[in-house]
Amino acid sequence: MSTILTGTILDRIVEQKRFRLEQRQNEISLQDLRHQAEHLASANPGDVAIARFATALRKPKSLGLIAEIKQASPSKGIIAPDFRPVEQARAYAQAEVQAISVLTEEDFFLGSDEHLQAVHAAVPQPILRKDFTVDSYQIYEARLLGASAILLIVAILSDSQLREFIHLAQSLGLDVLVEVHTLDELMRALDCGAQIIGINNRDLKTFHVDLGVTERLAGIIPNDRIVVSESGIVTAHDMARVYRAGAHAVLVGETLMRAGGSPESVAATIHQLYAEMPG
Repeated sequence: MSTILTGTILDRIVEQKRFRLEQRQNEISLQDLRHQAEHLASANPGDVAIARFATALRKPKSLGLIAEIKQASPSKGIIAPDFRPVEQARAYAQAEVQAISVLTEEDFFLGSDEHLQAVHAAVPQPILRKDFTVDSYQIYEARLLGASAILLIVAILSDSQLREFIHLAQSLGLDVLVEVHTLDELMRALDCGAQIIGINNRDLKTFHVDLGVTERLAGIIPNDRIVVSESGIVTAHDMARVYRAGAHAVLVGETLMRAGGSPESVAATIHQLYAEMPG
């Protein structure tokens, strides 16, 4: 493993991700990976992994829910000591969440590609590959792993990379959640054609959380885009707050992971989260 000593948490995550990508490309080349992914996409044009991520998020008269599977985070450490991703995914599926997010970042979130593959095989929901995408290699990987969508974080990509990666993902049948935290990042995302905007209430440089970020940015986003509020959603009041701000869906991880992996505990926590929603 490379030695990482400087920069913000985000800088360190990205540096380590690039290091791991170099290792993976020594095992299978970009050319071979691209050939496999393009063959899969052309051979199964109606598959799109499982289901359309974007379509699933347009839940009428309420908030769609992307339920996240993660074992740990840099800010909270181990979140789920008894981590069972497939059982957690099945509990989410039984609760009829709209989509499932699976962390695949290895070093800071203890995720893995194997978690995503196992979840893909176990549930019908569309799956977001939650990772720090810095190279086209990862987009081809996502298609082969069974993801329905990928995450692109504006803070770590140039405009040319954003456009290239959005186009590539769409050509493979993947939806794209483009994540922003500031007004400048939002304007860049819109200029690059993002259709699903994730507003991260957590500053990835400091890990400070503020739901006011969704309140400040959601109203600026055109009505034909899908708005997802991410991070810091713990209570029914939080859910209602981002819904009033204009979110169409939320991504909730820690709150659901701490609820435990049984269908009963997950269903009860989701019911509590929706307690203040209209209708």
